Amino acid sequence: MVNISDKISFEDIIRVVIENEGVSIAPDINERVERSFDFLKSFAGKKVIYGINTGFGPMAQYRVDDDQLKELQFNIIRSHSCGAGAPLKDVYVRASLLARLSTFLRGMSGVNRELTDLLVTFINTGIYPVVPEHGGVGASGDLVQMAHIGLALIGEGDVMFNGVRRESSSVMKENGIKPLDIYIREGLAIANGTSVMSGIGAVNIYYSQKLIKWATRASVLMNEITSSYDDFASKPLNESRPHPGQLFIAQAMRNSFKSSKRLKKRVEELYDGENDQKIFEHKVQGYYSLRCVPQVLGPVYDTVKCAKEVVLTEFNSVCDNPVVDVATENIYHGGNFHGDYVSFEMDKLKIAITKLTMLMERQLNYLFHDKINGILPPFVNLGKLGLNYGLQAAQFTATSTTAESQALSNPMYVHSIPNNNDNQDIVSMGTNSALIAAKVVENSFQVMAIHYMALCQAIDYLDIAGELCTESKEIYSTIRKFFPKFIEDTPKYKDIESIISFLKEN
Repeated sequence: MVNISDKISFEDIIRVVIENEGVSIAPDINERVERSFDFLKSFAGKKVIYGINTGFGPMAQYRVDDDQLKELQFNIIRSHSCGAGAPLKDVYVRASLLARLSTFLRGMSGVNRELTDLLVTFINTGIYPVVPEHGGVGASGDLVQMAHIGLALIGEGDVMFNGVRRESSSVMKENGIKPLDIYIREGLAIANGTSVMSGIGAVNIYYSQKLIKWATRASVLMNEITSSYDDFASKPLNESRPHPGQLFIAQAMRNSFKSSKRLKKRVEELYDGENDQKIFEHKVQGYYSLRCVPQVLGPVYDTVKCAKEVVLTEFNSVCDNPVVDVATENIYHGGNFHGDYVSFEMDKLKIAITKLTMLMERQLNYLFHDKINGILPPFVNLGKLGLNYGLQAAQFTATSTTAESQALSNPMYVHSIPNNNDNQDIVSMGTNSALIAAKVVENSFQVMAIHYMALCQAIDYLDIAGELCTESKEIYSTIRKFFPKFIEDTPKYKDIESIISFLKEN
């Protein structure tokens, strides 16, 4: 159980979203929510406050009668529940629920505690509103997607429960849960914010961190297979260009190289005594996909780290409008719902992960191309050339998937289209950006899985498992337990799925 006592950490997010731990809220945080609601209730009176006694968006110029204020809040949920496309995965919805809860727990949204308690119940019970992927432009936040979450909370939408799509009302009744009522501004508070893009973003970052680790380990294996000179990862070389990510990747590779018997020492091979060779059979410098790993993965590491900081800040922010400030006894109108921070980071993240995927695809090509590597059969084919094909066709999958990610890497952040009677005249497209980044991350796991299949085949052909570093040996032996060495041609799609699951879960 993750107890939210103040700010939520990224580790807390992962425990709740990925590991399915429950949530509890510290008493003083609940009191903070109650103070915010009580202040708004006493402050509102006959004042004009956006979204409480006015219409929404361009309709804010119209005052709403006092006897229709509750209807107003239901109307924003119902009218904005107009998304389209495939439902979001449960993991993204769970993350979105947590992000919205975290926003409300800042105590500056003026919502009734019934709403925060209900969000906790949905998370802990595993009730996930059905949220279509398309709808929000990420300016007043994820209005359409969040409205679908609100629709489930008031017992009118659909939810996923135990893997089955059902009506929210029946699931809530079955679990003894009362649908949300409206007190002052709960409808607008639910819909108005960046919680969906932030939730998807957090999941993207979690898996991107895994991809960096697997890409680094694959690169270690590549250099072991090719018996590279190890000075490309050396401390003096990389500290002469001290970008944090480059230093991190180089250090990780050096740590692995310590226990490897496969790497060559340039000092011993080329600097020790006189050397009068005219042609060198072993490459003096490896191809860029082997030698420039710290310089390629370093920026990826830095980009993911930055995205993590931004998304975590968003989880711990007040991202709706207006903002209810008990400390100054005022209600502030502004644009904290605008998703540019998350949108920009998701665009950068998808570019970074696409570059990582390209690196893996180039390493894969190196393994497959016998005229380039000079030590392996074509397509690491361990059977009879011509009769058997090894992983020849698997390269088609890796290449086409990488190409798709390259096309998807065009930014959403700058694709603003004015809408909402030009009230929303510059928007973030943040949820689109996060969802496209998620697709790029998924694609990367597919390419990575095929790469690890090829790495294992190469190790077996060269019979070098005993010479690998400790980490490489462990990866090889673990994968070989469920993906054994193969010689004869067999369908590989299930093996790819198995390795993807392994990479995601370890």
